[in-house]
Amino acid sequence: MTFNDKRLLGGVSGAVLLAAIGGFTVARYTTPAPTAQEPAAAEEAPEAAPDSLTMTGEAIKAAGIQTEAVSAGGLGAEIVSQATVTASPSGEAMVTARAGGAVTRVFKRLGDPVRAGEALAIVESREAAQIAAERTSANAKAVLAQKGLAREQYLYRQRVSARVDLEQAQAEAAAANAEARRAQAAAGAANVTSDGRGVIVASPISGRVTSTAVTLGAFVQPETELFRVADPRLIQIEAPVGSMDAGRIAAGDTAVVEMANGRTVNARVRAVTPTLSGETRAATAVLDVAGGELQPGLAVRVRLKPSRGETTTAIVVPEEAVQSLEGRDVVFVRTPQGFRAVSVTLGRRSAGRVEVLTGLSNGQTVATRQAFLLKAELGKGAGEEE
Repeated sequence: MTFNDKRLLGGVSGAVLLAAIGGFTVARYTTPAPTAQEPAAAEEAPEAAPDSLTMTGEAIKAAGIQTEAVSAGGLGAEIVSQATVTASPSGEAMVTARAGGAVTRVFKRLGDPVRAGEALAIVESREAAQIAAERTSANAKAVLAQKGLAREQYLYRQRVSARVDLEQAQAEAAAANAEARRAQAAAGAANVTSDGRGVIVASPISGRVTSTAVTLGAFVQPETELFRVADPRLIQIEAPVGSMDAGRIAAGDTAVVEMANGRTVNARVRAVTPTLSGETRAATAVLDVAGGELQPGLAVRVRLKPSRGETTTAIVVPEEAVQSLEGRDVVFVRTPQGFRAVSVTLGRRSAGRVEVLTGLSNGQTVATRQAFLLKAELGKGAGEEE
């Protein structure tokens, strides 16, 4: 290769190199600079904390959260009364000895469960022996009279005996049977033992022994109270009501019974006494309520909801049911999944109760006792999301 050829080749190579460098420079300045990616999540507005809580029935019970079904009726419509739980007429029995004698056996003690007709004690008595003897004698006379009647009937059919003799035998048999039934009834009323030596002291109802006044070997008089048995399921509530409010209450009105532990039980008015008590100058509203947690003698507070008188759409709830959440008053309404915080507008307050003017509907169930736990849980959930 000649020197000119080498120079020509070098010039071409330099031109190609300059063109490549120039193209890279142009491309570098003409290509748009990459822009910073916009953080979508950071620019979005923060979501509001949810107002619903998911809780199972077991969790609600374990937390001690109690609920109450609400109904329309303002504070002016409710009648609050300090009442007493008593046994219903068929829920308590006084068990006595039907004959005088000595207590030979005692089967039940205070607090023991009993069934209807079950023996509580046995009293050995001469009166019982006499009753048993009269029963045996009356039965024997009845059997003898029946045999005499059968004989007279046979003789009359054979035309041997006169009709007057048959009628006499029929009258004697009827009298003997009547005496036997009387003796049997007397023995049954006294609950005479099978050997006829004593009487059985038995409970007429099922329940538990609430009091005893019997000592083994002691002599007791007839009709002396030895035991008292009560059925805790058969109870009623007696609530004194002032004369002005008594006219507003009628049979069938609803009521809520509040116990000392904060639990509530629904009740219904069965009757209202037409006269006022001489001591308290108040009528008595008798409420039917299911037993279980209530025991006779327990003092409770009753909120009566008359169907007559003042009417209002306001709903009354306990003050502890209302919680402050993010500057608003809320009530936690029960849902199938748990609870939901509902904003409410409040009205009057009295005796630990507050009117809810808006936000709740008749028949909804709200959290009352321990409602603040739901507020704390809701606030904790909102804090975790942040």
